[in-house]
Amino acid sequence: MENAKVIAVDIGASGGKCFVGSFDRNGFALREIHRFSHEPATVYLADHSGTVEERTFWDELYIYAQIVQGLRSYRREIGDSADSVGVDAWGTDGALVNEDGVTLGPVYCYRDHRLDRMIDQVKARVDPRRIYEITGIHFQPFNVSNQLLWFMQNRAGLVKKGVRFLPITTLFSYYLGGVSAVDSSWASVTQLMDSKKRKWSREILKALGIPAWLMPEIVAPGAVLGELRSELAASVGLNRARIIAVGSHDTASAYAAAPIGNPANALIISSGTWSLVGKLVRKPVTSLDAMAVNISNEGGIGNIRLLKNCMGTWLVQELRRAWRARDGKELDWEEMNRLTERGTAGAAFIDPDDPGFYNPSNMEEAINAFCQRTGQEPPRDRGTMLRVIYESLALKYRLVGEQISTVNGKPFSVIHIVGGGSKNVLLNQLTANACGVKVVAGPEEATAVGNAMVQALGLGIIGKLSEAKSMIRAAFPIKEFAPRERETWEKAYAKFKAIVK
Repeated sequence: MENAKVIAVDIGASGGKCFVGSFDRNGFALREIHRFSHEPATVYLADHSGTVEERTFWDELYIYAQIVQGLRSYRREIGDSADSVGVDAWGTDGALVNEDGVTLGPVYCYRDHRLDRMIDQVKARVDPRRIYEITGIHFQPFNVSNQLLWFMQNRAGLVKKGVRFLPITTLFSYYLGGVSAVDSSWASVTQLMDSKKRKWSREILKALGIPAWLMPEIVAPGAVLGELRSELAASVGLNRARIIAVGSHDTASAYAAAPIGNPANALIISSGTWSLVGKLVRKPVTSLDAMAVNISNEGGIGNIRLLKNCMGTWLVQELRRAWRARDGKELDWEEMNRLTERGTAGAAFIDPDDPGFYNPSNMEEAINAFCQRTGQEPPRDRGTMLRVIYESLALKYRLVGEQISTVNGKPFSVIHIVGGGSKNVLLNQLTANACGVKVVAGPEEATAVGNAMVQALGLGIIGKLSEAKSMIRAAFPIKEFAPRERETWEKAYAKFKAIVK
């Protein structure tokens, strides 16, 4: 297949993008054809007892409608024929769908407070060590294990034969072409998949009361799942392009696009709303030491992502939202960057993963409260508050990188930052300074690049993913940042570790 065009759909927690990836004798090119913003909606509902509860839902039909707009944009700008389509999204949430294809209620957002105490519920049913031994996944409130246990405890009456659980990425592929399978990269992060067998763990499903028949088939990334429905294809003016299982967990796709040389010494950070900090390894690491520091073993594309979920630019996004509500207008990102550059360096440090930052009503108040609780003076201005976040993120990357290197037995000597955060020059430099190693930043649209490359793998355009590395380096600008101010940052790291202990 000398000339091929694939449609990469990348859905994040705050927006989505559609790209066309083109492969020909000159190499690879990526072009954005549609972009949109979205966010979850919070409502206040009274339950059967009259107690009002805060609930947070996704508008999945709006997102799907935007994907269709992406297909229409492809038809207008590129042509009426595409070789394939692949969808990736965040690594949690989903919907129960009955045999008539109807979702059984709204699609909950992973930040919904119903999950606040579900980790303890899961641990009460299965020994935590056993869960980690089987799945290699650490305990997070948003894990699908927690979500489905909550559903079985509170909505079990809806779970009847013919009902299926469709992960969020599968739900969109289901709307596109009736697809109901999920790839192993997404299934791996649910805390329900056996990391060694790459099958659903019947032991854990049984212990949590989740029927095995509820779960979708697990397939390998690159598998051809089906085609666009003929009716949909006709309505947008396209052929029945194949639907391919990419690394549908967006982090898997992003890691696939990191142009690394030697995986053994490379730390990878997929930087965005979340910061996914990790290394690529061949086999899961499920030791007690790895479990103690909450490191996960997520399925990759022919490898394992030994990583930790860390908070990312969510904190900055929430500050921006709070300031918008207060000011009546929104600061643009260039102004946010200027404020950060004028902020006071080393004024205070926070633990970005403190529970108080997960979903506070006001992020500014949460940061001030953390500083007061840890004996630090709260930031005096917005620029300093932003700088506190970015410096703390960089220091957290070092802490997590060292934890991963310890359990992996191999230190890192270079950091690859991919995703939207790779264009944040200040954060890239702060990360190099904090970690004391070179930072290689790019590509910015790593998730879409990885998505397209796995489609190329499924179509036979490339024989293995390693062949994509040279294509990626040739197609995208890659920037490097050398560490500076070593003594200053060693002192900062010592203060940071005392705060986050």
